[in-house]
Amino acid sequence: MMMESAQSPRKQILADFLKDVWTDGKVDAVDQYLADSYSIRNDPGDPWDGQTLSVEGFKNRLVQSRAMAPDQIFHVEKMVEEGDEIAVAWTWSGTHLGDIPGIPTTGRKITMTGLTIYGFDGDRLTGHWQVADRLSVFQQLTQGLPA
Repeated sequence: MMMESAQSPRKQILADFLKDVWTDGKVDAVDQYLADSYSIRNDPGDPWDGQTLSVEGFKNRLVQSRAMAPDQIFHVEKMVEEGDEIAVAWTWSGTHLGDIPGIPTTGRKITMTGLTIYGFDGDRLTGHWQVADRLSVFQQLTQGLPA
């Protein structure tokens, strides 16, 4: 994962979280990054939108989410920190190797961009607000397929 040099301890924690947990899929690493509960808000298209997860619930989400593209990589484009929040503009890429509802595995390379605002309590993540371009993923996966 590439990113501009982290300018604060929290930016470094977040960069490490994105690499260890989401890019590398290290389920056990979740314990070192999350608070006891993690809230997911304003994340249209995410089946966990509106939920507050325990650490174990988050681990389950991680495993399920990574199944579609186990080779996924998060590239941090920019981080902006204000108070107890860090906004991250990112580009995600991976290979569609697992079924998602309504779309069987295609083996296609896909990319998506998004913006996530992560909340912190001390050095632990408490949740996020996120907007991701899931429509482009759908278009990439269905382009050229029979209707």
